[in-house]
Amino acid sequence: MNKPVDAGQRQDHLRKLLKAAFVVPVLTIERVSDAVPLARALVAGGVRTLEITLRTDAAVEAAKAVVAEVPEAIVGIGTVLSPGDFQTAYAIGARFTVSPGATRELLDIAASSDLPFLPGVATASDLMQARERGFDIMKFFPAEQAGGIAMLRAWAGPFADVRFCPTGGIGEANAASWLSEPMVLAVGGSWICPSSMIRSGDWAGITAMCARTMKTLQAP
Repeated sequence: MNKPVDAGQRQDHLRKLLKAAFVVPVLTIERVSDAVPLARALVAGGVRTLEITLRTDAAVEAAKAVVAEVPEAIVGIGTVLSPGDFQTAYAIGARFTVSPGATRELLDIAASSDLPFLPGVATASDLMQARERGFDIMKFFPAEQAGGIAMLRAWAGPFADVRFCPTGGIGEANAASWLSEPMVLAVGGSWICPSSMIRSGDWAGITAMCARTMKTLQAP
């Protein structure tokens, strides 16, 4: 956490990571034993950049297992709500962090770290606060409920330099529409790994869904 921070380099790294990802699955893992086979299924389907949320008791150990056993996966930690959560993500070895919002305290610790942070924004004021702290790549959340693509286009004038990873209400039917927007680097969602398939251990099904989705979204 005490490494010298080059904000430009940190933001550039996050920009490249998201642009290459297209889709960042939002994973809520209930059993540690599911973590590694799930990550391997996603990677096999062409989805390498993963957001493991801190929403369950199993989350931290699940993330540690994926970092240790699935080196092909680029593991991010989501639902980061406090400086303590940010420190937890750093200790796990996360490659990036994601929050549904952005408090002053969270922005402060993220701004002082070399670990990329994707702050959540839903209003122009949220966006301005994050931008003032040096963050020009943000999570638009909840994207559909907070105004959808129309809201994103409205922001394009005053905030032309900002880029987004929208999450919330995005699925197979509308992901391509979001990705066609110039301000969007990637989209987040859980449709490519439904909780029902995780619980049943349908790893082959998840791989097939990922492969189909990536083929569709990467098509010219």
